[in-house]
Amino acid sequence: MIDEKLFQDALDAIVEGDAENAVEIAKKALESGLEPNAMIDNGFVPGIMEVGERFEEGVLFLPELMRAADTMKEALTVLNEAIATAGGEKRSAGKFLIATVESDIHDIGKGIVASLLVANGFEVIDLGRDVSNAIILEKAVEYDVDIIGTSSLLTTTMVQQQNLENMLKDKGLKGKFKTIVGGAPVTVRWANRIGADAFAENAADGVTKALELLGK
Repeated sequence: MIDEKLFQDALDAIVEGDAENAVEIAKKALESGLEPNAMIDNGFVPGIMEVGERFEEGVLFLPELMRAADTMKEALTVLNEAIATAGGEKRSAGKFLIATVESDIHDIGKGIVASLLVANGFEVIDLGRDVSNAIILEKAVEYDVDIIGTSSLLTTTMVQQQNLENMLKDKGLKGKFKTIVGGAPVTVRWANRIGADAFAENAADGVTKALELLGK
């Protein structure tokens, strides 16, 4: 019989950002015979999603958000190791390539998004900052990603997001990769104008949009 309390304890550990407790709960779940994926789906994922919702509502702030993301990663490490040991494959929510566009050296916001994506089970390819569209497309094809996410923190570099959309169309790749754009000056109106698939208002919203694009 599944102990529903374990799921609630897992959720609470994520919300509280208690990594030590989250790891212990993950181990306890495995010892009880609970499937790792069941623990992820019913305990830890609802926890990180609740954190995202509270962050958007202004109830939790950036330090709590990052602590929760780190807690999630530690718990997932334990559960994914168990999956690998049992001969299964580590499950991924999808492959997400992320980069700050060319001529833009801002990196903090993108790093937060990447951390939350990993915490939600995405395989993240982080290309860093000041990355050309040519490199972004090259790596997207190489890693066969599901989503390309670009960040622009300057109005002068936003045009690179538009250029990327044009390159995708020119190379016949627009349907192959979903695109999400974000950054301080970026708006939903801009995303619609350039033909991006989604606009991420903040890190938590970026995860939500990524999951929605992949039908999760």
